[in-house]
Amino acid sequence: MSYNNFTVETDADGIALVTWDSPGRSMNVFTEEVMDELEKINDKLAADEAVKGVVITSGKDSFSGGADLTMLQRQLGTFYAMEKKDHDAAIKMLFDGAGRMSWLWRKIETSGKPWVSAINGTCMGGAFELSLACHGRVVADSDKVKMALPEVKVGIFPGAGGTQRVPRLANAQEALQMLTTGQNLSAKKAKQMGLVHEVVDPANLVDAAKAMIKAGLKPVQPWDEKGFKLPSGPVYSAAGANLWPPAIAILRRETYGNYPAATAILKCVYEGLLVPFDTALRIEQRYFTEILQSTEAAMMVRSLFVSLQELNKGARRPGGVPETKFKKIGVLGAGFMGAGIAYVTAQAGIPVVLLDRDMPSAEKGKAHSAGLMDGRIKKGRSTEADKEKLLSLITPTDDYDQLDGCDLIVEAVFEDSEIKKGVTEKTEAVISKSATFASNTSTIPISALAKNSKRPKNFIGIHFFSPVDKMMLVEIIMGKKTGDAALAVAIDYVRAIRKTPIVVNDTRGFYVNRCVLRYMAEAFQMLIEGVPPAMIENSAKMAGMPVGPLSLTDETAIDLAQKIMKQTMRDLGEKAVPADQFELINTMVDKYGRHGRKNGKGFYDYPAKPAKKHLWPELKTLYPQQDPDKIDVEELKQRFLVTIAMEAARVMQEGIVTDPREADVGSILAFGFAPYTGGALSYIDGMGVENFLALSKKLQRKYGAQFKAPKLLADMAAKGETFYDRFNPYPKDAEKKAA
Repeated sequence: MSYNNFTVETDADGIALVTWDSPGRSMNVFTEEVMDELEKINDKLAADEAVKGVVITSGKDSFSGGADLTMLQRQLGTFYAMEKKDHDAAIKMLFDGAGRMSWLWRKIETSGKPWVSAINGTCMGGAFELSLACHGRVVADSDKVKMALPEVKVGIFPGAGGTQRVPRLANAQEALQMLTTGQNLSAKKAKQMGLVHEVVDPANLVDAAKAMIKAGLKPVQPWDEKGFKLPSGPVYSAAGANLWPPAIAILRRETYGNYPAATAILKCVYEGLLVPFDTALRIEQRYFTEILQSTEAAMMVRSLFVSLQELNKGARRPGGVPETKFKKIGVLGAGFMGAGIAYVTAQAGIPVVLLDRDMPSAEKGKAHSAGLMDGRIKKGRSTEADKEKLLSLITPTDDYDQLDGCDLIVEAVFEDSEIKKGVTEKTEAVISKSATFASNTSTIPISALAKNSKRPKNFIGIHFFSPVDKMMLVEIIMGKKTGDAALAVAIDYVRAIRKTPIVVNDTRGFYVNRCVLRYMAEAFQMLIEGVPPAMIENSAKMAGMPVGPLSLTDETAIDLAQKIMKQTMRDLGEKAVPADQFELINTMVDKYGRHGRKNGKGFYDYPAKPAKKHLWPELKTLYPQQDPDKIDVEELKQRFLVTIAMEAARVMQEGIVTDPREADVGSILAFGFAPYTGGALSYIDGMGVENFLALSKKLQRKYGAQFKAPKLLADMAAKGETFYDRFNPYPKDAEKKAA
């Protein structure tokens, strides 16, 4: 029998080697077809008396990325359509679908034949759950190997036995940490936890797996044998009493109850460990069915899996433009941003010319990359050879002639229009007419800068976030005259350095900074109202933001906030900035000299290590303080999320961002907008536009015009639309449905 995704070869010892190599895919993923074929393989091998055991491995560099979650999206679409007609039938359909993979893995582990998983690379989600269902697990001793159950990061949880097998193999505390965080495991860590049996040389992987079977590997899992004992002892024991109450408290502290899937994991493990294994799987299946119906799961799967993948694959890249294979890239300015851009470019294997006004400055920029590589070496993530290879790709210079032959120039000099004009003119005198010129500006409109260029069609913005090596988002800014070829080159570059591109039309602050400034401004307003500073920071974190707005302002610098306010007032008039907020920032900078983290004092104090930063005690004396007991914390949380989401809606109305995927993914990757919402626009879609409008009107009456909704929202509410209806990123699919 032949299969589309697998080959099966049985050797002279009766060991069947099942090799998974799905055609047309860079990585194996579970689809309906893959699971159907795997079930047929299991049935056939289980019935064949000549087969003594089975080894499953991958024919690709990685083992598998897990399930294709677009399959889950389709299932949810069917569920919502069915639910309108027959709720019970819809729930049963979802329940059966939720258990498809789980019971297939159970069928394999109870087939009567020993299965061994030979893991040669990345092994995620359902693939790792399949491996855990195998009776033996052998892993290649390689840096390429990463194992994880990361489903919680996209709003669901390991629902194919992961919540039951991991705590039956590993210490319960480590199991809970792994499951609720989705952390990656190295081969060594997985073995230490008891999740794999052997770590071997990659060349001996399959032989080692076969050797386990030849040595008499039992086709029975430990939990199916009489007398099985949990690694951490019974739930109802002294050890359990020391584990579960703190585990619940820690999860609450880390998630503030915003992630239903994480809470469901604790319930699955706790309840599952009290009952026989098959009953435990049924408990897991029920919770998984429940979580699939949550708004958080729908929004997170869409934004953090489907949309993120689509954008990373170049969803916004214009068609008909040949892909750019970069031979050399020039970076103008070797300061913190320019040096970071040079580092990520060289890390992608692309030669970089790093230019500054003199050689010492350029050399200093290259030294930044050396420092970053030293940090990686210290953590065991790179070697000295890796460092030397990367540094060999960076050429520091003060000579513009060195830019000849560059496919792309990324300008990252000081935020001064005249300085940028000068470097643009000097660069264009050297580079080819077909080369693309990009500015990393965060404050000056791209169309204005493009006036300095003789070829504005080739001029574009590529806006990185700090620190460049860690931030995964890049805004690509279209000027009024930017052409498709320049956009394609910019997207190709961002993809080459393994970051996520979003395309933004030219405007003050682009997209991300407009939203971030609203977040900070709302915190300033709360301070002025007398909300205690600690409540401001904590309520933002409770709302799902990773960093409080006052802390974030310190990181970006309070004096920078002052400069932005002054520039905004010069350009748009004094009323463009609330007078009381401007006064607050002036007081911090001019009266108290508090500029933020960079000078060790801002909204926080930054004492010498090991002491931790803490809110400036005098901050609460600037304004009369409200009684904390009379402040509605839920309303504080809403203010932060609504003010950001409202700005995202305005950006869509103005046509600055045109694809809701980019608005959602951008808001999460750039400044951590509450990931459980699925992003700034999905936050609105998730609660419904009508409900969002009602909430915003309530906040507007109490707190001001920043909560005034744009006309777009009223129009959407009247038509019953969501952002993904109104700004459908899949127009071809809509045309098919209409036909």
